[in-house]
Amino acid sequence: MTATLFEQSAAHPHGFREVSPTDALPHLAGLRLIDVRETAELDGPLGHLEGIEHVPLGTVPSAAPTWDRSTPILVICRSGGRSGSAAAHLAQLGFEQVFNLSGGMLAWNAAGLPLEREATR
Repeated sequence: MTATLFEQSAAHPHGFREVSPTDALPHLAGLRLIDVRETAELDGPLGHLEGIEHVPLGTVPSAAPTWDRSTPILVICRSGGRSGSAAAHLAQLGFEQVFNLSGGMLAWNAAGLPLEREATR
């Protein structure tokens, strides 16, 4: 199912795919959700997606080498910038299906999609 998402999403020159919140939503169960924001942002006004793994951007280089490179990953941040940096790093490491949430949690909230507001980690 994520193979279809990968084929239909916009390719980025750094080897990952850009995916909109509405396109990502039906595929969330098949994606590893990595939120690279700082801790305080997860419970802030923008909230977070259910089931995320919190990996602040600065820790991605040390955490990622232990991850399965065949598992599809959706990287999330506030607006898509930090997650784009993390997605580029993951693609450079050889991860096969890396998605950046285009527009980040700002776009997710603007689309009115479901989210969590309190820490469940």
